Amino acid sequence: MLNTDENTVPINEQQIFDTLKNKVRKDEIYIREVLAKALDLKGLNEQEIASLSAVSDPDLLKEMFNTAKKVKEEIYGKRLVLFAPLYVSNLCKNECLYCAFRRSNKLVRRKALSQEEVRQEVEALVEQGHKRILLVAGESYPSEGFDYILKCIETIYSVKKGRGEIRRVNVNVAPLTLEEFKELKSAKIGTYQLFQETYHRETYGKVHIGGVKRDFDWRITAMDRAMEAGIDDVGVGILFGLFDWRFEILALMQHIRHLEKKFGVGPHTISVPRLEPAVGSELSAHPPYPVSDIDFRKIVAILRLAVPYTGIIMSTRETPNIRRETFALGVSQISAGSRTNPGGYTGREEEDMSQFSLGDHRSLDEVIYDISQLGYIPSFCTACYRLGRTGVDFMDLAKPGLIKNHCEINALTTFVEYLEDYASPPTKELGWKRIEEILSSMPEGRRNKTQKLIDRVKSGERDVFV
Repeated sequence: MLNTDENTVPINEQQIFDTLKNKVRKDEIYIREVLAKALDLKGLNEQEIASLSAVSDPDLLKEMFNTAKKVKEEIYGKRLVLFAPLYVSNLCKNECLYCAFRRSNKLVRRKALSQEEVRQEVEALVEQGHKRILLVAGESYPSEGFDYILKCIETIYSVKKGRGEIRRVNVNVAPLTLEEFKELKSAKIGTYQLFQETYHRETYGKVHIGGVKRDFDWRITAMDRAMEAGIDDVGVGILFGLFDWRFEILALMQHIRHLEKKFGVGPHTISVPRLEPAVGSELSAHPPYPVSDIDFRKIVAILRLAVPYTGIIMSTRETPNIRRETFALGVSQISAGSRTNPGGYTGREEEDMSQFSLGDHRSLDEVIYDISQLGYIPSFCTACYRLGRTGVDFMDLAKPGLIKNHCEINALTTFVEYLEDYASPPTKELGWKRIEEILSSMPEGRRNKTQKLIDRVKSGERDVFV
């Protein structure tokens, strides 16, 4: 259906179903033409995306995956940004059938961290080596209301531990009013992140049976309000498994095109979580539209080709093997060492407070060792936010593939920080070997510039960037 109400985002469901039914082309010549077009870094249209979603031939799949790898490396190079989610509360007033936090679930113990407990959680993350946090809260707050979130952000930024600190707080909280988004902007957040969960209205109504979240339009227009409030980096996402993934990515593209048309820029990131088992949720254990591992890899690759300039986030919902496979298909940001329960990093609270099951239980150091072995550069960079390279300014560098000229250097300096301050001996040894390999492959001028910055970090400076 096409909703023309000015208070919502027009998702044309009938057009999507028509495309999937009548406009999918499967011939090899056409698919290869689409892949060739994707290498121009201009994105793809609805028919092209739908046609790629139907590819099953092993040789064409291999070509698609190789093309996605080329596009990802052309835009972002070899760097992988690392962050950790910080769950400050599992209080919630909604009834989402797939989520352990839903209001009526008696199997989850409820907890909202005090500001002192937030500080202790942040200290634990800083001591691991983290520089970026995604603040997450259930869609209800303690007695102070939304001010609780603002206080948590202030607390996070205030923590200094040794040479470490959190330099960027991204936020995933319930949709806000325009005035609340302005307050969030004033709190100096990085990206505002919110998942639509599913763009299929009928399914949305079936899985959200109570609370404010039941309002599809209030949720889907949250990004409009955020951007109107001046938050020009927003992150969108789909909870894959609730409805047909082919429909979802085409609807997501309609949402993205809406933002691009209205604000001149689309989302900074796209998250691709799959439904995972959650305490007290039968739906999460048996997804209505399960997504196979091969289809999941296709989703990541297609999104990289469709919106080449947008970051793709992979969480620890997925196993280490799936995460490794998707790094080469377009993923550019990953969480590591994650806990999905309030108090999880200090070890005070138990797993019966978690939102969902994790697939990757490795520590941050183990993840960094692994991705270094795979040839990637672990990055904790937050330079763009210090220099105002956000929104349109960021995309002006990302779309032509110029942002990697900054990303690679800044990734290396933050990697050096980690190696000097937090790494285990094996990770430190491997990390320096990896850095030397990268430096030796750089043109002389770029190598000299990078080496000077690295030397500054080794001499004791921190937060060095270009």
